[in-house]
Amino acid sequence: MKVLGIIPCRKGSKRIPFKNRKLFFEKPLYEHIVNTALKSKKIDTLAISTDDDEILSLSKKFKKLFKIKRPDHLSQDDSEAIGYVKHALKHFKNKNLLFDVVVILQPTSPLTLVEDIDGCIDLLNKSDSDSVVSIVRVEHMIHPVKMKTIVKGKLVPYFEDEKNRMLASQLPDIFVRNCSVYVSKTKIIDRGKIIGDNCKGYEMPSHRSVDINNMSDFYFAEFLKSKLK
Repeated sequence: MKVLGIIPCRKGSKRIPFKNRKLFFEKPLYEHIVNTALKSKKIDTLAISTDDDEILSLSKKFKKLFKIKRPDHLSQDDSEAIGYVKHALKHFKNKNLLFDVVVILQPTSPLTLVEDIDGCIDLLNKSDSDSVVSIVRVEHMIHPVKMKTIVKGKLVPYFEDEKNRMLASQLPDIFVRNCSVYVSKTKIIDRGKIIGDNCKGYEMPSHRSVDINNMSDFYFAEFLKSKLK
């Protein structure tokens, strides 16, 4: 089973300008996931897909990292992930390199460990699933059963009645994708999907599940990183 790892590093970012190369513990943010992914025992080929010339230049020091210049039309705010993934696969196909599995690793999840990456790949390999995604358990306070809306000034259930279930132990486990690791068989990508219908979840702890979208996330990631160290 040949595995391709792709680290997407789009230049444009509205909430944090040039987010992927913003310094995080004295290194550009994207370098943290690069260093982690290079330790993987499951990824055969690792590539970075970016429209940012500065990231392409900075990443030259990583000899085992393939650099793919992503075209502008695949780097817009509304560009879907399937675009750059197919572009990367075509890039390697032109080099006579074919892959059975694609792993997407987000630079905005700098606390991801190599055990998370390899754990997701192992789960796919040992199951009959099409895809595996990293997930995190939803905290008690934002559990769907706890969610409310206001109708004519009255607080009412948004999804379902709470039925006096006040304790976390009384609620079913609910998970959400934490946007860290996505693993799919190439045949799913060929069908125009990033995640197949038969998908399994690899649970990560909340302290490694930070996803940086704004400066509050960035500061929180810095705090968690300092504590983990």
